[in-house]
Amino acid sequence: MPEISDLRDAFARRFGIHPRLIVRAPGRVNLIGEHTDYNEGFVLPIAIDRATFVAARARPDRTVRVHSGQFDAEDSFSLDAIERSTEHPWSNYVRGVVKGLLARDLPIVGADLLIESDVPLGAGLSSSASLEVAVGYALQLLNNINLLGEELALLAQGAENSFVGMQCGIMDQFMAALGRAGHALLLDCRDLSYTPIPIPPDVRVVVCDSGVRHSLVGSEYNDRRAACQEAVRLLKVRMPRITALRDVSPEQLQANADLLSPEVLRRARHVVSEIWRTQTAAAALQSGDLARFGALMRQSHESLRDDYEVSVPEIDTLVELALHLPGCYGSRITGGGFGGSTVSMVRIGAVDEFTAALAEQYRARTGLEPRVLVCTPSEGVSRAAAY
Repeated sequence: MPEISDLRDAFARRFGIHPRLIVRAPGRVNLIGEHTDYNEGFVLPIAIDRATFVAARARPDRTVRVHSGQFDAEDSFSLDAIERSTEHPWSNYVRGVVKGLLARDLPIVGADLLIESDVPLGAGLSSSASLEVAVGYALQLLNNINLLGEELALLAQGAENSFVGMQCGIMDQFMAALGRAGHALLLDCRDLSYTPIPIPPDVRVVVCDSGVRHSLVGSEYNDRRAACQEAVRLLKVRMPRITALRDVSPEQLQANADLLSPEVLRRARHVVSEIWRTQTAAAALQSGDLARFGALMRQSHESLRDDYEVSVPEIDTLVELALHLPGCYGSRITGGGFGGSTVSMVRIGAVDEFTAALAEQYRARTGLEPRVLVCTPSEGVSRAAAY
């Protein structure tokens, strides 16, 4: 985690003056409920103790200058002409948030922003959402704007959907804004109601970054979303009241399978079954039934691998290895897919041996160097310092 004093000093070196404030917004890992958020279903994520930090100070003009420590690059743009940047693609997440604030007729001034993060890029841990929410919250504080956490999450999601071009659901930004320490959130992505679910004290959430990177913008992620929309369109012939796959039960999908192509049926089957699994898993976690929870994690991975087809061989290897190690209740791919990370639920007394063995065996099997993170459920976006 970046030191707050180091961020303050780095800002001063970059911009010649100290920041007025520093904010942090966490990444997230989803325990179960993958590709259900944009189908108005349920998800069960935690905010993690890795975050994006933004040091910020208002400017007297209408210029936004932003420096990324991760990319060692700087970008600037005017509030009066915000266009997508091809030279600095990372800056589009910032630009999109600023444009979203302006689109709401919120009065904002220019700013200097310095960004640092220890959320791994491309690992399926929502580095982009943590960046969007951190930038949005920093600008909110600088300009004395009062946005609720849900509003900030929707603003950040809109930036990624409309400006960046990634048709993600609400989960990532919601957790960056409203995560709760020590808990997962069972989030209803239709109405944004949520129930905190305590993480039992005798387990740890272990994330393993496969080292296989993905690029979801303009990729198969948007194709999966389109397939879900196509399934709803076709099922409406017999089920006119549905508006999303959330409204379709597994039995109804099976009874109307003849309306769908084999590929669209597989995509819909994953989503419909995953929504059921997520609700069932939340109940199991609430009651402390970790064996049941782990079994549902395994079923989720099989569905994502076979029906949604978003896993890759390296991820399948990680899951296979994890499930054969002592103390592991369950393991699955997490995030959008096509690489990234796995998430495992591990008995606390077995964590050290689990992480060492998983890394060693994966390295031997694939030749890749994994990054294993033992994650603590953390709070959502907050002010880390003010001056």
